[in-house]
Amino acid sequence: MKKAKRIITFLCGICFCLGCFYGCSRKNGAADVHVFYYTYSDTYISTVRSALDKELDAAGISYQDHDGNNNQTTQTEQVQTAITKGAKMIVVNIVTTGSDDAASGIVSLAKNAGIPVIFFNREVSDDIVKSYDKCAFIGTDAKEAGYLQGDMVGDYVVENYNKIDLNGDGKISYVMFMGEKGNNEAIYRTQYSLENANKKLTAAGKPELVFYDKANTDKYLLDREGKWSAQAANEYMTTILASYNPQNKNMVELIICNNDGMAEGAVSALSAAGYNTGAEGAVNIPVFGVDATSAAVALIGAGKMAGTIKQDAEGMAKAILQTVNNGLEGKGVLEGMDDYQIDDNVSKVRINYSVYLGEDK
Repeated sequence: MKKAKRIITFLCGICFCLGCFYGCSRKNGAADVHVFYYTYSDTYISTVRSALDKELDAAGISYQDHDGNNNQTTQTEQVQTAITKGAKMIVVNIVTTGSDDAASGIVSLAKNAGIPVIFFNREVSDDIVKSYDKCAFIGTDAKEAGYLQGDMVGDYVVENYNKIDLNGDGKISYVMFMGEKGNNEAIYRTQYSLENANKKLTAAGKPELVFYDKANTDKYLLDREGKWSAQAANEYMTTILASYNPQNKNMVELIICNNDGMAEGAVSALSAAGYNTGAEGAVNIPVFGVDATSAAVALIGAGKMAGTIKQDAEGMAKAILQTVNNGLEGKGVLEGMDDYQIDDNVSKVRINYSVYLGEDK
């Protein structure tokens, strides 16, 4: 009897191990859905990844995530390998957005395999989406974040003008941190945040914002590695504070960032120099971002950051999940998505932004 029990236990152990093996291999090597992120290091993208993983897990869908590490060649090779291994659907946060070449190549790979492809967050052109009936894009309206950030900054400056004008010269000196050259989100956030803020100021009878460095004709500081990183903003801000400070009567009085990662870096540099500490009576330089990451929300709550624009990671994940379900079931990728805002004449789903100034605002 004991021998029989040992045999049964042994066999059950084998079955468990085989089940674990096949389950793991299905998720890590033979998944139905493969999700390609432009980089895991982007704070907002990490939030989307976490939300989408939860949605896919809850739906019982086998999937595999891939880190493109901000390299288009790496990502394209990952897509090709996944399709070769039998992917039934691919979901792509594309690395290169400056031209259609990379997206076109990925669509061709999916089209040849007869599988759906969903692009998300980093926008591809209408022509790319229209080139394949099993292709769609899910993301925001890139201009909207710039408009909303500009309105938010303008309203804040008008309301707090004298407090922000540290050197009392009647003008507000600002820094703009740009995340990536050639990226539509970065371009529109840089352009429209300033334009809308200035509209608010001039309407209130105030002078327009003045870029802190007259020699910089671009009127922005670029993350040269295109990573929208806290490190880039921190290094820039640390250098700026060495020359632009109350002692020299030319202190930077406002900081606008293309994303919350760069805003966090700016706040870190300011705090290290004794500003934006959250302490009562400390000098506070208004810092604005985009994304409403958990870290930014915490900084706003602590009084170290002024505001951000919420980019709904959970909402994006839910929309992606619906397209994934449609694709795996052989339906049109946007079937049943009438409640979403969809562009005219192209399969592009828009997730709305919103202003975030803190829980009590």
